[in-house]
Amino acid sequence: MHRAAAGYPSPLILRDAGGREYRIDAADWCGAHRPGDDGLLDRCAGATLDVGCGPGRLTAALLQRGRTALGIDVSAAAVRLTRDRGALALRRDVFGPLPGHGRWEHLLLADGNIGIGGDPVALLRRCRELLAVGGRVHVELSPPGAGSWAGPATLHTGGAASGAPLRWAQVAADEVVRPARAAGLRLAASWSEEGRWFASLTA
Repeated sequence: MHRAAAGYPSPLILRDAGGREYRIDAADWCGAHRPGDDGLLDRCAGATLDVGCGPGRLTAALLQRGRTALGIDVSAAAVRLTRDRGALALRRDVFGPLPGHGRWEHLLLADGNIGIGGDPVALLRRCRELLAVGGRVHVELSPPGAGSWAGPATLHTGGAASGAPLRWAQVAADEVVRPARAAGLRLAASWSEEGRWFASLTA
């Protein structure tokens, strides 16, 4: 993450249990702006919790727009990088105790973070608990037709050996209604921007 934050290409490969590979570049998360961010940020008109904030791109962007925002991440490096941008961040697990329980107007699950924990229904249910009445969860999704999956995966960096398996998931844009409904949420809006796909969910 530090290499990516320094501006160097930092390719990552996420490999699911079936051997399918999903390639990303961590440097995309670390810039000040990623194409497609604007529509997501525009929808966060109130207090926002950025779940899995990573290096804090979106948390900092909200702060610059005059919004109240807090980033959370289990990575100490991610929290440090977010704070280096002047934004607020805590090293916390979304499933653990968090400030503002039941009072957040918006939650962000961007950059694939619908996969956190490997169980989208459990994650969305937890997000619903954190929301204020009338609040919304803004979720980034895989393209329609990409398929959804959940289970063990490994993360690879270049030629290095993989780390320990982690539980992860992917939800396609045309399949988000089912896990949302199972979590007690409904689809309020969906959109695409710059080749990225999103949905807003509400209770």
